[in-house]
Amino acid sequence: MMTPLENERLKYQPRIPAILKNAANLAAKESGRNTVSAELKAAFPHIGSAERVTFVEGAKKQEKPLKVGVFFSGGQAPGGHNVIAGLYDLLMTLSPKSELVGFLGGPSGLVDGKAIVLDEEKIALFRNQGGFHLLGSGRTKIETTEQFEKVRKVIEGMNLDGLVVIGGDDSNTNAAYLAEDFAKREIACTVIGVPKTIDGDLKTEDVEISFGFDTAAKVYSELIGNLGKDLLSAKKMWAFVKLMGRSASHLTLECALNTQPNIALIGEEIEEKKKTLQEIVKEITDVVVQRAKQDKPYGLILIPEGIVEFIPEFKRLIGHLNTLLAEGKGPEQLDEEGKNLFYLLPKVFQEQLTLERDPHGNVQVSKIETERLFMKLVEEEIKRRGEKVSFSPQPFFFGYEARASLPTNFDANYCYGLGMVAALGVSLGMTGRMAALSNLYLPAEQWLPNLAPLVAMMGFEMRKGERKGVITKALVDLDGDMYKHFVNVSSKWKFEDRYLCPGPIQYFGPETVTDILPWMIKVRR
Repeated sequence: MMTPLENERLKYQPRIPAILKNAANLAAKESGRNTVSAELKAAFPHIGSAERVTFVEGAKKQEKPLKVGVFFSGGQAPGGHNVIAGLYDLLMTLSPKSELVGFLGGPSGLVDGKAIVLDEEKIALFRNQGGFHLLGSGRTKIETTEQFEKVRKVIEGMNLDGLVVIGGDDSNTNAAYLAEDFAKREIACTVIGVPKTIDGDLKTEDVEISFGFDTAAKVYSELIGNLGKDLLSAKKMWAFVKLMGRSASHLTLECALNTQPNIALIGEEIEEKKKTLQEIVKEITDVVVQRAKQDKPYGLILIPEGIVEFIPEFKRLIGHLNTLLAEGKGPEQLDEEGKNLFYLLPKVFQEQLTLERDPHGNVQVSKIETERLFMKLVEEEIKRRGEKVSFSPQPFFFGYEARASLPTNFDANYCYGLGMVAALGVSLGMTGRMAALSNLYLPAEQWLPNLAPLVAMMGFEMRKGERKGVITKALVDLDGDMYKHFVNVSSKWKFEDRYLCPGPIQYFGPETVTDILPWMIKVRR
């Protein structure tokens, strides 16, 4: 069953880069430049020297049938189904005898060989739709010798020419290791990654934005804008809104520029300025108290999900707790500074900090109710000051509400184009690279496809006690135009009511409302 809007979205024809309309006659053009460090090249001797690839016309028409596998990895992000649609359509353009195989349940489907053949009939009902339910997804990490051996057997057993990994930084780190393993074993299967994450932290000079970010930010912005109108109407509540973004504050920054809250905490700024928890609480309290004295006992604050790991004292505390818990010890073994902070927190937050860790051994920050923590601490600070003002806070967490949304026109176009670039990368044997499109501030027809080397995006981190190459998360650039614009305009938001209400995503009508670019792209003009 589909809603009228979902049915109508099936008819949308994604706009594509003009150069991809002649994809069968395109050839790869390597940049001749490689910036990968010697250490990373040593870790990836077979794909570490890969260069950025662009495309030029004039090659002999490609007609060889290709058999390609694809899977979703990690959390959902709007537009994923259009990646598969673009991948399928271009494979059929290159040769109608090509075949696309979808692995079920994410990376585990690849390991276990659980797959279905994807044809037009299966894909037709998923074009321009949200979710990942065509194939499902998962977070299995392919890292053991046994897993790599199982994957080898699946790839060779199916005789795959290519494998497309649709995922975030961890998933594409996996893609790099798969590409390296295949090249080492001389398995003729090209591995191409596709940049997916609503958090926006998979971003480089070549990868201007991860897919799904625009849609998620617009969904959250609608909800935040609605709250702003409610605050103006009731004039009695403070809304403390936590937003997705475990490792970076991109969504909070994007939504802030869309809605103009009174306060938006940017984790990277807090870390740069080495602000303590107490300093942050005092700054929030200053605004709350002054607004109340102006007969405005209401307001709106945005808080990134991973804020606690940007507060220096909290970051140290969490790091020490991760080590202690991994060793089977408890918070009573913290040093004096850590104990002072840990036992200062309400008991419920102490418990949240000691919850079961994620697969990397890190605290699960999404389960820490930071919005409630700040509410409680501001309330206590108001009492400590002896201020007789009204403060009625309400907590909100906008998270999974946006992950499987119908994609915006931007994400529908972008994802379809990424799928086409991935198919082209497979056809040209450009393994160990990520599908990318640049010049996204221009109309879609003028976007430029390229393939960015996965290893060039990597750095080293300690994972389970071992130094390992991983794709580096992109944080908010405090020297970038987007953040500078935020700083320039946000000072006016604290005490004035400038809330904006973007409204729901628009799919039909003038391009001025249907094709609004995300701030992350607009500032690159």
